[in-house]
Amino acid sequence: MSRHPPPPALSDAPLAPGLYLVATPIGNLRDITLRALDVLAAADLVLAEDTRVAGKLLSAYGLNKPLERYDEHSAERAGPKALARLREGGRVALVSDAGTPLVSDPGYRLAKEAIAEHLPVFPIPGASALLAGLTVAGLPTDRFLFAGFPPPKSAARRAAFEELAGYRATLVFFEGGSRVADSLADMAAVFGPREACVCRELTKLYETVLRGPLDALAEDPRLEETRGEFVILVGPGREEAATAEDADRALTDALSRLKPADAAAEVAKALGLPRRDLYRRAMELKGAKG
Repeated sequence: MSRHPPPPALSDAPLAPGLYLVATPIGNLRDITLRALDVLAAADLVLAEDTRVAGKLLSAYGLNKPLERYDEHSAERAGPKALARLREGGRVALVSDAGTPLVSDPGYRLAKEAIAEHLPVFPIPGASALLAGLTVAGLPTDRFLFAGFPPPKSAARRAAFEELAGYRATLVFFEGGSRVADSLADMAAVFGPREACVCRELTKLYETVLRGPLDALAEDPRLEETRGEFVILVGPGREEAATAEDADRALTDALSRLKPADAAAEVAKALGLPRRDLYRRAMELKGAKG
């Protein structure tokens, strides 16, 4: 008896002309969506970051489609050809090696050019290492900032982290295995012992998810294995309580535009301070000016 159900029949609905940005598996081949298979089956051309990787995916689902490389090195040649095909009413699917195209991926350039020419562009959502890591990290998800790959050199990397240190959001990075230890060490030096999560090989056979303070993760022996692809997530820093000086500055600005009661309400919401105390201080500041 088969352990898996038979693959569903592909849709025979006609595919409209346009550029399709198709999300592909980030590890497990079954990460792919049924709609993505429909699009790939009906496309006139598949543009791939690496045709060998895309070829294996298509072969796994019994699809045989024209494949052309589209990456940073081939964009100058492949881009105009793809745009010409789209102008003629062609159906072009763009895939990356893994996950959603355009996320830390050269496909952004082609999508931008197609949009500039008012050619149809369709998102075909699906697997995303960014979102997979965010959902499994156990860190706040109401606000997050994707920062891509950190710079390769330590000095530039630390400078980039310094710029991000003040954001009150979960920070999400991609990193290659050869630099993950160095990046974690620099993160710990800049961000301190924030709660963090390191995801390795998401949805693949050796998927690993490690959680803990950044300084502990930077020294975790389980991360000495540098093979694979990593998503690193860093929780938001603790928000420091506003000082009296902060309140006075904010009230002074608000009083230049608002009545004392309204100014106190605005600053109370912004700084999380008691409205009654702020109203009293607003009246003092207004009296001092008067």
